[in-house]
Amino acid sequence: MPAGPVVANNSPLAALWAIDQLDLLRQLFQEIWIAPAVGEEFVAFAREERQRALAERPWIRIVPLRDQRPRLSVLGLDLGETQTLALAAENSASLVIMDERKGRTAAQRMKLRLTGTVGILLLAKDQDLLLAVGPWLTRLEEHGMRLGTGLIGRALEIAGEPPVAG
Repeated sequence: MPAGPVVANNSPLAALWAIDQLDLLRQLFQEIWIAPAVGEEFVAFAREERQRALAERPWIRIVPLRDQRPRLSVLGLDLGETQTLALAAENSASLVIMDERKGRTAAQRMKLRLTGTVGILLLAKDQDLLLAVGPWLTRLEEHGMRLGTGLIGRALEIAGEPPVAG
């Protein structure tokens, strides 16, 4: 298990929830921290189901920021992304799970270790928690996640799986 907390943003949580793989995070990391704004974003859609999902998973902890007004000066980040990066920085996170390009760019500038939803699926396969990544990438796309052919091709290559016939 990593030394510092693993901090997640909303889109990976929502994506993994949508494909019924949210529990991979517990299997991989034991505990996930989310910022308050991320908790609010997560339950804003399918409120009852997602509130139940969080209640049934006490290992997903909503952790308040010490600095209630983070001083991140990154244009274009929403409140959830900003709080995710602030929470990660305040607590020397061992990993940030984020998909949004601007947020990922900011995390890289902050020298935070980073992965996204596809990275979680690859790690889960590497640790024998999933038999294959390809079917889960397809399910993510079916649930509205735009992955792009380049990302899908690279993920399948890393996973040692054949490319999708197109």
